[in-house]
Amino acid sequence: MKRLISIILALVLAISMAACGSSGGNTEGNTGNKSENTSSAASETSEEPADSSEAANNVDAANSVETADSVEIADSTEAANSVDAADSVETADNVATAENPATASSRILVVYFSRTGEQYTVGVIDHGNTTIVAEMIAEGTGADLFEVLPVDDHYPMTYDELTDVAKKEQNDNARPAYAGEVPDRSQYDTVFIGAPVWWGDWPMIMYTFFEENADALSGKTLVPFSTHEGSGLSGFDKKLSSAIPAGNVLKGLAIRGNDCQNKQDSVRETVNDWLTELGL
Repeated sequence: MKRLISIILALVLAISMAACGSSGGNTEGNTGNKSENTSSAASETSEEPADSSEAANNVDAANSVETADSVEIADSTEAANSVDAADSVETADNVATAENPATASSRILVVYFSRTGEQYTVGVIDHGNTTIVAEMIAEGTGADLFEVLPVDDHYPMTYDELTDVAKKEQNDNARPAYAGEVPDRSQYDTVFIGAPVWWGDWPMIMYTFFEENADALSGKTLVPFSTHEGSGLSGFDKKLSSAIPAGNVLKGLAIRGNDCQNKQDSVRETVNDWLTELGL
C-alpha cells in the first residue's frame, strides 16, 4: 500500500515539474516578442528625423524658389519703373521744346542802333530808348540781339551837339562803319530793325548796315521800329523797302522815347500787342 502511494506521489511530482517547465518557456517567448516589438518601434521612431529633414529641405527649396521669383519680379518692376521714368523725362523734354521752340534755335534776329547820354525830354540816360524796345521784342519772341555800334564813336553825349553831328552825316550822305560781325543771316527768317529817328530818317550808320547786308537779307521778313519824340515811324518802312527791295517789309512800330524811360509797362504791352498782330 505504502509502495502504491509512493508511486502515485512520484507521478504527481513529475507532472507538476513538467507543467512548471512549460510555463517558463512561454514567459521567455513573450519577452522576446516584446523586445522585437520594441526594436520595431525604435526603428519606426528613428525614421521621423529623416522625414523632418526632408520636409525642411523641401521648405528651404520652396523658399529659395519663392525668393528667386521675388527677386525676378522686383528686377522686372524696377526695370519697368526705370523705363517709365525715362519716358517721363523724354516726354517732359519734348513738351518743353514744343512750348518754347525759340529756346532751342531762334529764327528771329533783332538789329538795333541806340544812344545814351542826354536825350530830348528825358535828360541823361544810361540805357538807350531803342535798346529798351529791342530787348522787349527779344523777350517776346525769343530772338537774338545784335547792336549796331560805330567803330569810331564820335557821337556827342549832349543832345544839341548830337543833332548837329547827325545833320552833318545826313547832308554828307555818310556811311559810318559799325563794329562786330553780324550773326549768320541764313539762320533767321525774320529780322527786326530799329533805331531812333534822326532828322526824319534812319541814322546814316543804318544805311551802312542795309547796304552791306542787302543780299543776305533778301527774301527775309523785315520789321522796322523807331523811337522818337513826335516824328512817329517817319517813313522807316518805305525807306527800308527802298534799301532792301528783295525783303518783305511788315508794319512797323513807333514808340516815344519818354515812354521807354518812364512808362515801360505800357510800352511792353504795346510791343506785345504788335507782336501778336504780326503773328509773332
